[in-house]
Amino acid sequence: MAILGNTPKGPMIQHMWDQEKKHRAKFEELIRKYRARPTVFVPVWNIAGFLLGAGTALMGEKAAMACTVAVETVIVEHYNDQLRNLMETGEVVDKELLDTIKTFRDEEQEHHDTGLEHGAEQAPFYATLTDIIKFGCKTAITISKVV
Repeated sequence: MAILGNTPKGPMIQHMWDQEKKHRAKFEELIRKYRARPTVFVPVWNIAGFLLGAGTALMGEKAAMACTVAVETVIVEHYNDQLRNLMETGEVVDKELLDTIKTFRDEEQEHHDTGLEHGAEQAPFYATLTDIIKFGCKTAITISKVV
C-alpha cells in the first residue's frame, strides 16, 4: 500500500490488505483462545513482510504481483498442511478453527489468482524472484514452528 496504494491497482491491493488484517486479527483471537504460543519472530516477520512488499512494489506492479503469487503459493500450501494435520489427528477438531483455516486459505488462493491475472508472470526474472520469495517464506514458517 505504501508504494502502489495511489495507483489504479490501489483498490485491489487495499482489498487484499484488508483481508490480511482480518486474518491476523482472527488468528490473534485464536491464539488467545487456544493459549498457543506465537513465534517470537513476529516482529521480525512484520518488518520482513513490509520490506518485501515495498521492495517488490518499487520494482513495479508486476513484481509486486509476482511477490503476491509467491507468498500466497506458500501460504496456501501451509494452510493445506495445517488442515491435513488437524484432520489426521483422529481427535475432534473445533469446527470454527477448521472453517477459519479453510476460509482464509480460499482467500489467499484468490490473492494468488489475482496476482496472476494482473501480470505477475510478466515481472522481470519472474521464476527467480518467486523462487527466492517462496524459499524465504518456507524458511520463515519452518523457523516459526520451532521458535
